[in-house]
Amino acid sequence: MAAEEPNPSDARTPPLAPLPDPQDVKTRWWQELWRRHTHITTPLRTRGLPCDIEFGLSAYIVRVSLPDDSYLIISPPQDPPSDRRPGDPEGWIATREDPDDETLFEVIYDSLPPDDPSAPHRPEARHGGSTQPLIEAIDHRLAQLGLLPHPSFPHEGPRVSPAPPEARDAPATPQRGPRYVYGDALRDLTDRLNRTESPADAAALLHQILEPTKGLLAQLGEFFEAAGEKAEEDDGFDLSYDLADAAAEVRNLSEVLLVAEDRMRALTPLAPAPRLPSVPANASPLPPRVLPPASPKAAPPARRMP
Repeated sequence: MAAEEPNPSDARTPPLAPLPDPQDVKTRWWQELWRRHTHITTPLRTRGLPCDIEFGLSAYIVRVSLPDDSYLIISPPQDPPSDRRPGDPEGWIATREDPDDETLFEVIYDSLPPDDPSAPHRPEARHGGSTQPLIEAIDHRLAQLGLLPHPSFPHEGPRVSPAPPEARDAPATPQRGPRYVYGDALRDLTDRLNRTESPADAAALLHQILEPTKGLLAQLGEFFEAAGEKAEEDDGFDLSYDLADAAAEVRNLSEVLLVAEDRMRALTPLAPAPRLPSVPANASPLPPRVLPPASPKAAPPARRMP
């Protein structure tokens, strides 16, 4: 007997931390800033940490609320400000602060370019604007402090089973033709999406595609970029440019759709239509309704003879 297909809701993964003030969420400028920072906010929200976007000294920052009422400030260069677009700076600095304790100021991560080129380079500086080392450093420090609501990576959503080793890179055969194991895996995910019955389950499947570091679109962008570099090695410059453009378009699509998971999860599921009570099969039929007798009409008064 075939095993029952797992339901996305069976994973029992904790929900994402809530979005910030709804008044800001509805504004177009905030949505654009949020979209440009989801590669930072989404991993932190999977750990149960609420995030918001604010304006710092000269650039936008990510503010992360912690369970002990302290907070993290994740900032690009502020003085002088970065000339790159929000969410993609030369480096990041993450500090922990407390509004009620001015003595608390801790630098958790700093990959900003040094002000003095001759000064010793910090270990993080080699990572520049990469977010994965930033998230790992925050993970490590907050775990030490006991401030991670969800210490691991809980919000992975339903996993797509990888193709078995013998199926990968399987050559074409005259009988069956080429095997598209990766396309089959995505088609399976689409079929599961069609069978979902709640927005939460659909959002969990969207997470497989839109997760900013491990999702399908992120990996597809990496794939096209690697293909472009391979073409350039073989003097295929025109092809490398086309593949680089494809990588950029995929990443742009990923940025545009990153909020789609939250929007899907926020949808209200349709309430099932009320069911009429069923009549048991062995119930005796109701007697036929008896209509009330018609009221007799009054007889006309007798006429008197003169």
